[in-house]
Amino acid sequence: MYRTNTCGELRLADAGKRVTLCGWLQKSRDLGGMTFIDLRDRYGITQLAFNMETDAQLCEKARKLGREFVLQISGIVKERESKNLQIPTGEVEIIVEELVILNEAKTPPFTIEDNTDGGDDLRMKYRYLDLRRAPVRNNILLRHKMAQQTRAYLDAQYFTEVETPVLIKSTPEGARDFVVPSRMNPGQFYALPQSPQTFKQLLMVAGLDRYYQIVKCFRDEDLRADRQPEFTQIDCEMSFVEQEDVLNMFEGLVKHLFQSVKGIEMESVPRMTYADAMEFYGSDKPDTRFEMRFVTLNKAENNLVSGKSFKVFDEAELVVAICAKGCANYTRKQLDELTDFVKRPQIGATGLVYARVNEDGSIKSSVDKFYDEESLKKWAQACGAEANDLILILAGAANKTRKAMNELRLEMGTRLGLRNKDTFSCLWVLDFPLLEYSEEENRFFAMHHPFTAPKPEDVELLKNGQLASVRANAYDLVINGVEVGGGSVRIFNKELQATMFEILGFSKEEAQNQFGFLMNAFEFGAPPHAGIAFGFDRLCSLFGGAESIRDFIAFPKNNSGRDVMIDGPSAIDEKQLNELNISVKSIG
Repeated sequence: MYRTNTCGELRLADAGKRVTLCGWLQKSRDLGGMTFIDLRDRYGITQLAFNMETDAQLCEKARKLGREFVLQISGIVKERESKNLQIPTGEVEIIVEELVILNEAKTPPFTIEDNTDGGDDLRMKYRYLDLRRAPVRNNILLRHKMAQQTRAYLDAQYFTEVETPVLIKSTPEGARDFVVPSRMNPGQFYALPQSPQTFKQLLMVAGLDRYYQIVKCFRDEDLRADRQPEFTQIDCEMSFVEQEDVLNMFEGLVKHLFQSVKGIEMESVPRMTYADAMEFYGSDKPDTRFEMRFVTLNKAENNLVSGKSFKVFDEAELVVAICAKGCANYTRKQLDELTDFVKRPQIGATGLVYARVNEDGSIKSSVDKFYDEESLKKWAQACGAEANDLILILAGAANKTRKAMNELRLEMGTRLGLRNKDTFSCLWVLDFPLLEYSEEENRFFAMHHPFTAPKPEDVELLKNGQLASVRANAYDLVINGVEVGGGSVRIFNKELQATMFEILGFSKEEAQNQFGFLMNAFEFGAPPHAGIAFGFDRLCSLFGGAESIRDFIAFPKNNSGRDVMIDGPSAIDEKQLNELNISVKSIG
């Protein structure tokens, strides 16, 4: 037996026991007559004590140990004189009687402690060492608990976990596929799945009724903090359901995860249409931890800004404002910072107009030359602005201005401390457009995917060619301004699915070639069905209070899609290429 206990479980009640522990040497302190070592394993840290007076030889051996040596020790649990109440084992120590070096270790390239001196690149290169650190290890344990609780909830709701294929065929819609050459089928390629979408629909045709899978998916796209080339979804599908059934079922999952993992009792999740989200927040994934909703100042029925000879407002498609509570005391420097912020190329506004509501109720603005105080008071009334509030206004093309104001709203929320990572605000966003038009390609694309059903009341609009007006029977779950899940009611009628493919520019031959297996399956009695998929990595990062999903993936890729630890991707030798019927010349 290597050990009788772990390094995280001994307490005062264990005093006097003889125990054997194993672990890594995290820190050593030589105090002359005594040497102390912090021994670490996955479960915690226990202090070891070596006394020069009682066993000089053992103490000398302990002094020569290096960081991250793998040790086995046996000794007696004793109450510590100098207690460390910051750790669970901090009231005891082990008076060591036997010491075995199980393995020596090179000095690690960074300190393996909560606050390390290693940068991101270095820690990713030595990820197996980084995983020894408590914060990183705790992230992985959080991920484990969330997966465990997800399965517990879905199992209790009669869902069946089914594994779907990883080697599938490439489809033209969506992000780029990762492709895999087939040795046995020269010149042909598999694709790694971006989602198990068609397979889970086939499982509904097969009568499985309720399916789920915590599944790896792959997309060959540029990376950000919340993107990885391989990521994990909680993928689900249900038969004989409508949108309401899906929302209730998976609102239940989210509540269960918050209660079981975070100890938070969540209220019912509110709902908002896509149209309202765009009008009042400029985003289809609004952060609703704080208000600061958009107010349109140039509505046709109540235009508060036009006709005052201010061309910026007169010529704008949209003039929109937000009210920053208690910010009327912002200095000119702070206002200039906000102006520079919205004028950044990635945001794209041409300028910023502001109005202060002073303590006495008077209002001063950056456009006093054009607007008298009576006009400004109408702005304040429309925005719900009171004494000491600051009104911030952007103007221009509607879509561009909404996006810019969304960024400004989030920036103000951050500056005012309204985006606390320990506060959680969930929201269902509903009724997305079914299709979006690409000016570049002069055609419509599916906003979600080709299998999303239109709202039942909008089917006639689809058939009549009023494509821009058709709403999808789709829904997204947003938490703290992050889209963590999305899904839809599916098309289960072959004729409607064929119409959808035609609208998206597929010929009958192309549709049959790409999705014939699904269309054929629909001929054998497909039930009404709907589903949803959650970004599991994103959920974990939200629950863990982190910006990047990489912190919750055991072996992540960097921003270039590389695994710097194993140095992949890498070239393969000519023999392998020949077996795959790929020429070296074509690669070069």
